[in-house]
Amino acid sequence: MPPLIDAAELRELMAAQPVKLLDAGWRLDGTDTKGQYRAAHIPGAVFLDLEAVSDPASPLPHTLADAEAFGQAMGALGLSEADTIVVYEAGPMFSAPRAWWMLRTFGARDVRVLNGGLPAWGEAWGETVSGDATPAPARFNARLDTDALVGLEDVRTALRSGDTPVLDARGPARFRGDSPEPRPGVRPGHMPGAVNLPYADLVDSQGRLRPAAELEARFRASGLDAAAVPVTTCGSGVTAAILVLALTVLGRSARLYDGSWAEWGSRTDTPVQTG
Repeated sequence: MPPLIDAAELRELMAAQPVKLLDAGWRLDGTDTKGQYRAAHIPGAVFLDLEAVSDPASPLPHTLADAEAFGQAMGALGLSEADTIVVYEAGPMFSAPRAWWMLRTFGARDVRVLNGGLPAWGEAWGETVSGDATPAPARFNARLDTDALVGLEDVRTALRSGDTPVLDARGPARFRGDSPEPRPGVRPGHMPGAVNLPYADLVDSQGRLRPAAELEARFRASGLDAAAVPVTTCGSGVTAAILVLALTVLGRSARLYDGSWAEWGSRTDTPVQTG
């Protein structure tokens, strides 16, 4: 299934079949996205707390939990891997693609991102509800797709060989090391050999993923070969998923570095380049 859906298509889909809706809003600046959900969400939507479904044993932010824990969390939200699931957020595209990527990586077969999120839904239909949802529990049989992600040593190998492009989705100032990292103990800069492709370049002024032709042009401008399967990275594995989503729209593959700069930049045995 196509990874994106617009508001009109979602309305038609909801009229034709059961659809599970997931508000996956999260912001690095600490915005109360759960409060935003409680104030207004698409009827029937449940809230996914990215922090709550991450690995509690990892010192890194947002890293994937194991399959059992993820499956239990999704089941508690009323989700099954066989459901049609649409993920969105209350603001411009930022964290919903991370939830889309997590669900796909653990075996959900039909997951899509609402392009433009809640604002697009409100602009088209205006129908929202408030409060918390109480979904009926379900069973989500989670199985990790190990081809969807890479670890630290995989990234080291990719950078040494130069055979696998590494695309960094952070903004230019963070990539160059001109601005401090938002997390204590993380060095500024980037991985030597990585290429900066800010996620914001793939999102338009309305918070929607850009049309396919524009996405293709931006990947081409970054030097990405048409046959390459890149590694995507960012600050903590969230906006790297926007690059994966965009490549999926183009019918291409990518692998996400789950530890991202939160891991690489906090170690003492990883090279860092500035400028």
